[in-house]
Amino acid sequence: MTIFLVCCVVISIIGLILYLMQIGATYSLIKLGHKPGEIMSACETCSLPPVSILKPLRGLDDNLFDNLASFCIQDYPEYEILFSLQDHNDPAYKVAKKIQEKYPDKHITIIIERCSVGLNPKVNNLVPSYQKARHPYILISDSNVMVGKDYLREIVRHTQDPAVGLVSNVIRGVGGRSFGAILENLHLNSFILGSVSFLDQFLGMPCVIGKSMLMKKNDLETLGGLEAFKDILAEDFIIGREMHLAGKKVVLSNYMISNVNEYWGIKRFLNRHTRWGKLRWKIGGIKYFLEPLANPVFVATLPAIVSGPSHITLTFAGLVGLIKVLGDSIIGKTIDSVTWENEMDRPSSLIYLLAPVKDIIIGIVWFVPLVSSTVVWRGNRYMIGKDSRLSPCPENGFWSWGYRITDVIRARFA
Repeated sequence: MTIFLVCCVVISIIGLILYLMQIGATYSLIKLGHKPGEIMSACETCSLPPVSILKPLRGLDDNLFDNLASFCIQDYPEYEILFSLQDHNDPAYKVAKKIQEKYPDKHITIIIERCSVGLNPKVNNLVPSYQKARHPYILISDSNVMVGKDYLREIVRHTQDPAVGLVSNVIRGVGGRSFGAILENLHLNSFILGSVSFLDQFLGMPCVIGKSMLMKKNDLETLGGLEAFKDILAEDFIIGREMHLAGKKVVLSNYMISNVNEYWGIKRFLNRHTRWGKLRWKIGGIKYFLEPLANPVFVATLPAIVSGPSHITLTFAGLVGLIKVLGDSIIGKTIDSVTWENEMDRPSSLIYLLAPVKDIIIGIVWFVPLVSSTVVWRGNRYMIGKDSRLSPCPENGFWSWGYRITDVIRARFA
């Protein structure tokens, strides 16, 4: 047991060192370099290309009306917005109509078309609007995203380099009026933001997250268009990877966008990160076993769990947890210093006390992908293969018994 304790201590210390590097990378990315809001020259403004914004809608996301409205007030010369839905009865349709009525001067199109070209429901929703997009640049943006009025100008600025094939953004989580939403925002504003910043600043590996993806339509067509990713769960990451392999630059903009999460339940939080863990396992393979290095809190609690609480194990776990709370609060203050416009929006510093709880939950969820290769997404169940490729889940046979037992256990403890 002493050897186990020493191993956990060593791993935790390595993890803390990496975490401090993540804090530094986040600060460097957000606070240094080009500052969003700098005034463009007349020449730069005239060269801004027209953009088609694709917004796949399904259901009522938190703050949906204001999220969509933020794209209608962009300080940008020419762009169109295409809302795409699968069904007239989707409650998001009424919200899209209200947006269209409120901004009659904007080029807003609502596309309702049932599409089933593949197994990824988001891609199915996007394909009709992608086919109808009129402009040479397309921007794929999720419905739970809210942006500032200078958002389009800032991200399109990167495309002045003809070698750039894709631009994505750093993301912050906002809202947090329920326990699950608070945990989600803590994770976005620490692990996700820190990891993305670290990969970009230290390793030169921009990690694409599909909340915001700006591309030339021709470049995406070279990869086979959206339909080439119709059966991929992590279509955003794979698009970024394929764009890089095609010789195009993938750029991470330091213009921060808001991912609005207000009323999540803990079940939704667990389902989301179980799914994310499975796709990282299928994409990263053996690299997935390095992830505990990014969760020193969980590793530091293992001795207390395995060998029982003692003065040494509890002190060590508490110390690592305290460092994580302080580190997450530093990242939070860095975010606040460059993004919050309204003091009412600023989250309470007390929420960072929940960071160790969130990390322990994430640590437990980390094991799930090692024993399960199925995922339930938008009411459909799939098997996940290499590179997160989806295939229909069999209703009979050995695999069907596995996920049925899992469903029974989940229902019992839900």
